[in-house]
Amino acid sequence: MKTLSDHIKVIVTVIFVLVMGILGAMRLMKIQVVSDSNTETVSPAGERNLITYTQSSKATRGDIVDCFGKPIIQNTIVYNIVLEKAFFPDENQEGNQILLDIYNLLKNNSYEMKLSLPVSSSVPYRFTGKEEDSLNLKEKINLNSYATAENCIDKFISDYEISDKYTQKEKWIISAMRYELSVKDFALNNDFILAENVSEDIIIEAKAKSITLKGIDIRESSERKVIQGNVLPHEIGTVGPIYAEEYEELSKKGYAMNDVVGKSGIESVMEEILRGQNGVEEITVSNNAVVNSKIITPVQNGQTVKLTVDSKYQQKLQNILDDFLNSYGGYNGYSSDCGALVVLDAKTGAVRGMATAPTYDLNDYINDYNSVLNADNTPLINRATDGLYRPGSTFKTITATGGLNEGIIDGDTYFYCGHTMTYYDMPFNCTGYHDYISVSRAITVSCNIFFYEVAKRLTIDGIVKYEELYGLGQNTGIETGDSAGYIASPENYNELGLTMYAGDVIQTGIGQGEMGITPLQLACVANTIANEGVRYKPYLVEGIYDSDTGECVKKTEPVINATIPLNYDYVYDYIEEGMIGASLNMPYEHNLSDFGFDVAIKTGTPQTRNLQSQNSVFIGYAPADNPVLAFAGIIEDGEYSKYMIRDIIKAYDECYGISKSKTK
Repeated sequence: MKTLSDHIKVIVTVIFVLVMGILGAMRLMKIQVVSDSNTETVSPAGERNLITYTQSSKATRGDIVDCFGKPIIQNTIVYNIVLEKAFFPDENQEGNQILLDIYNLLKNNSYEMKLSLPVSSSVPYRFTGKEEDSLNLKEKINLNSYATAENCIDKFISDYEISDKYTQKEKWIISAMRYELSVKDFALNNDFILAENVSEDIIIEAKAKSITLKGIDIRESSERKVIQGNVLPHEIGTVGPIYAEEYEELSKKGYAMNDVVGKSGIESVMEEILRGQNGVEEITVSNNAVVNSKIITPVQNGQTVKLTVDSKYQQKLQNILDDFLNSYGGYNGYSSDCGALVVLDAKTGAVRGMATAPTYDLNDYINDYNSVLNADNTPLINRATDGLYRPGSTFKTITATGGLNEGIIDGDTYFYCGHTMTYYDMPFNCTGYHDYISVSRAITVSCNIFFYEVAKRLTIDGIVKYEELYGLGQNTGIETGDSAGYIASPENYNELGLTMYAGDVIQTGIGQGEMGITPLQLACVANTIANEGVRYKPYLVEGIYDSDTGECVKKTEPVINATIPLNYDYVYDYIEEGMIGASLNMPYEHNLSDFGFDVAIKTGTPQTRNLQSQNSVFIGYAPADNPVLAFAGIIEDGEYSKYMIRDIIKAYDECYGISKSKTK
């Protein structure tokens, strides 16, 4: 048997459906204003007769989806309460009452309006917020800069004829509402959004009171909804309101003051694709009724942006990084809490995954920004694209490239490693005793002495040449931007207030020079080795798709940033041989030898600049004979980061698949 509450729920639902039906009909006549164009005709008696103006129906913003079409960011239908100038009373006292009634309606339904009037709501009045806010207020209402907060409230009371019948608090509310209309440029060509994403209760009550609340309307809109907030939050970015200082420029592009705009990440750099184009309609109103309407420009909804990343793989990659930090973060006295992983498609440069720790959920960023801002270890920093680190022994692959390509060494060149060498009366050490050793073996066992010898002969000019050929000290070109970092060179040493000595040159040869490299740049180094000197530009956007038909509008084509001109065919053969050898020395649970293909890696443990700690770094690609993925990773203040490589490759195979056929 149905209870009384069940019957009430049914009645409320029926009322809501009826209201939505009425709204649907009304939306044929009432659409949001964005254009400047309006005209008014006046009868001989001086009374308003006809008002003609243009309005726009807002385009729906395009979705952001992963490479398999799973939504990361999409839109949801919401209802906003708006105030339309064409139907709002010109007479101040009537308008004041309507504004107060609207405020109370919303507050009684637990919706608190955001009012920006920088004056306290209780007496004695005082300015709140920044000094700039109070100065802007005084300028807006034509008061001198020395005017007091009480002067400002008195000015509102005078200008808008706010009656003494209102309490002090009600006078403040009306003043604040009037100020809000002013700063948001409330006009025939710009409706004012009173409340966004309101409840059914507010909608029903607002429609019931719409006769007395002149100018109020309920408008269907779309709201940005974060579906997978833990997928690339730094790269996805956010949207937000248009600020006053932005409006002048954005208005030239057809934006209204109440529009939203991409503020960061993909939301910002793909703004023109995602926003679409508002439709324009000409409306004629007479005596508070629409008498004619004509569509001038139809709505063009925003297009869908498809990323190169599988959201499932991205989550797996983030878990791999987080699990490693939890398991090995405190190993051997280290305190590892931070790190980053980057995985690229070796054949195109497309980003397949990019994890950073600590990270955050985009929903938390939007709903509780301060908690993210104040969290330990600055999760707002995307260490994958903006963290700057010494590359350590991973840099030996670059030194090897220069030595081999310039003819300084070849596969039969051997240098003696007796653990220590003296250079300019300074001792330089290796981690082992390697006797006479070749370049491939030196990469495998990470012999410092061998690469000291190569760096001496290559000179700093040669090292800088190959740093630049590998793209270090440069932005990679990824759509959302990254840090260029800096290379080890005499010029950069000077900028750091340092002098580059001969010892610094050979230290640079093993990745211990003063340089700052991002994990993304290291992944590009790995990918350049995998492609034998061809350096692809990394990218995140797979393509643009029509939001209605799903058809591809534009597909991103791989771009080659640079190619290292090879003087000898064998350059990368010897480097790869050494990197494959480095992958064989792994503990059983992390071994890289049972995939059915070889894996090429190089690890490093660079000291930090203050020499008080070390980081753990790796680069690599797989399969070695037919590269499908290239990768890099770093753990701050830790070691054994290479233990993540097996899981990175295994997860990649599960999500994207790895062909084991030999084509290289």
